[in-house]
Amino acid sequence: MPVSVGAPRQLLRRLREVMAERESAQARLDKVVVLIASNMVAEVCSLYLQRRDGSFELFATEGLNPESVHNTHLKSGEGLVGLIAEQAEPMQFPDAQRHPAFSYRPETGEEIYHSFVGVPILRGGHTIGVLTVQNRTKRQYSDEEIEALQTTAMVLAETIASGGLVSEEVSAEQRRELAMRFPGLPISEGVALGHVVLHEPRIVVTRLIAEDIELERRRLAQAIEDLTGSIDSMMERGDMARAGEHREVLEAFRMFAHDHGWRRRLDEALLTGLTAEAAVQRVRNDTRARMLRMPDPHARDRLHDIDDLSNRLLRLLSGGVATAATGSLPQDAIVIARTMGPAELLDYDRQRLRGLVLEEGGAASHVAIVARALGIAALTQVKGVLEAVEPGDAAIVDAEGGELHVRPTQEVVSAYADKVRFRARRQAQYAALRTVPSVTLDGERVALHINAGLLFDLPHLDQSGAVGIGLFRTELQFMISATFPRLEQQTRLYKAILDAAGDRPVVFRSLDVGGDKVLPYFRAAKEENPAIGWRAIRMALDRPALFRTQIRALLRAAAGRELRIMLPMIADVSELKAARALVDREVTILKRHGRPEPKSLMVGAMIEVPALLWQLDRVLPLADFASVGSNDLMQFLFAADRGNMRVSERFDPLNPAGLKALKLIVEAAKKHEVPLTLCGEMAGKPLEAMTLIGLGFRSISMAPASVGPVKAMILSLDAGNLGRRIEELLECTDTSLREDLKRFAAEQGVQI
Repeated sequence: MPVSVGAPRQLLRRLREVMAERESAQARLDKVVVLIASNMVAEVCSLYLQRRDGSFELFATEGLNPESVHNTHLKSGEGLVGLIAEQAEPMQFPDAQRHPAFSYRPETGEEIYHSFVGVPILRGGHTIGVLTVQNRTKRQYSDEEIEALQTTAMVLAETIASGGLVSEEVSAEQRRELAMRFPGLPISEGVALGHVVLHEPRIVVTRLIAEDIELERRRLAQAIEDLTGSIDSMMERGDMARAGEHREVLEAFRMFAHDHGWRRRLDEALLTGLTAEAAVQRVRNDTRARMLRMPDPHARDRLHDIDDLSNRLLRLLSGGVATAATGSLPQDAIVIARTMGPAELLDYDRQRLRGLVLEEGGAASHVAIVARALGIAALTQVKGVLEAVEPGDAAIVDAEGGELHVRPTQEVVSAYADKVRFRARRQAQYAALRTVPSVTLDGERVALHINAGLLFDLPHLDQSGAVGIGLFRTELQFMISATFPRLEQQTRLYKAILDAAGDRPVVFRSLDVGGDKVLPYFRAAKEENPAIGWRAIRMALDRPALFRTQIRALLRAAAGRELRIMLPMIADVSELKAARALVDREVTILKRHGRPEPKSLMVGAMIEVPALLWQLDRVLPLADFASVGSNDLMQFLFAADRGNMRVSERFDPLNPAGLKALKLIVEAAKKHEVPLTLCGEMAGKPLEAMTLIGLGFRSISMAPASVGPVKAMILSLDAGNLGRRIEELLECTDTSLREDLKRFAAEQGVQI
């Protein structure tokens, strides 16, 4: 006899009553299967749960032999239960025993039953159990009956996951998985041991069964309207930088949010008697289960969008839940996120933050820059980690070896604890070099500067022993601000930087935004190739009011002191002339108003566009100093986007082509007697920094944590010997010099 329309809701109400009873876990499970069997007019209802080894154990039954409970086990993929678990979809068999996958268990006494229907119990799209119903007669179960079973399974999944329907011991085993290891791309060196914190905490759905279906429909409709409205609004404003969003992600959100099929499935789930939150969770689980089993990798990639969209909707339904930064953090937080903007990372308590793990993002992203400034171990490109972790899981971020360990074994924890102690001893050795001049064995002095971008970077000047700030990225202030910083705000920041630096030089790079550095409050058209698009000096010259405001703030902040301004992405000598003219105009206005001037003003050019290599004799005489931006110069030289993991590893900066370009710049700067520095990733790695010194660089700028290792290398290096060796290698090597230079360092005892 088919189930009546009202039966699913009646069943859910009875389930809620059972869950609220103060009885043992087994007693409640026994009542659950009796309820389901009665509601389905079935002679058998059985509940199988997956164990840690992947097998399925019979946990409760109404109709089968009671002695078979906890004694009947099916291996992964075995029997009809295993088949349903693998396919993660409902299946029914009018004559189950004749099916090839049927696995007879004599202890159950099920030989007298023929018809069989089973539905997976899904959590996050993965099967954690199977709910089955059997009858003696050979019959076909209706769609309504299967739908009722699926809804019940969803409620059971959420309750089991929270430990509400099984014993504490079994619940813990359900949640605990084997230790896992994920490869990743280091973006900030270090090793961190701690516990997982999800940047966007998962919403735990506790209210599963609806009291008022129409009320739940209205709540869901309003949440969907708010969701689609916010996405549409962000798209219209071009608000791509907020929360680390990218246009393609928002496009995917909008596509799913407006999808009629998705909305229809949500409505159908509501009609079975679920709350709005439970309906969202039900549809998410079913969709994930289906997509996880699709052979098309592009379809599986959309899992992120399903999760993000569902989480956004659940947050709206629950009244809006902020990121973990606003909550209570453990003392050793390892924050895990799909992606993140620099402002969001700065929201976290730096005393408690130990590590950062991202599923997406490049090594040169701005959150990576902030992570390095904070001195926390960080990895990106850690695919699939959000699906595998739970808040509170033990984790180890190895941002030296490029690995994340989740729920590590005690042996792994011990090994990394030793590594952390060794690293601490090594850092203590570097700290001892803080006041030691960075001079090579043959007397060549190399000035070591740090890169900075925010006020909290300044203590690193003293801690590292650097001689100054070789690159202050002024754009970070703009990127973490909700509105464009006004003249007074900019002036205060620049003055605070100069005050903290004292008599040490600070090089302020003028605003380098545009392209991939999108400001949340700045409307800009989408570009096919943002890295070589409308950005940096190009934007400054096209929007001179923005540039002049910043120059005015810098001039006011530097009253009576030395001011160094560096102009980014100069591609033609005319751009340098035009920018200098704007600077000179602001100096004239300053004098006219009788305001105090800087004691001295130096305007420099960044050499990062390859076209400038053939204009050095015209550009350098117009510059008071020059700085090589090695990150952009190398990606432009090799036509390889440094943020694209597919191509960024295809070239080595120690390739002779790149090194010859750098040598050309060194020789031109020497010819025109222009001070030269290099700031970029190359400067912060001992082997690459050694190579730069061999090419003739005597001033380099790097992340604060790199100063110690680079100084240790310099103190053990004979620069003359290295220079001669590089000359030879550049003449005879047609590929990377990396291995040759490693051999040189080993032979000469250079500490790299």
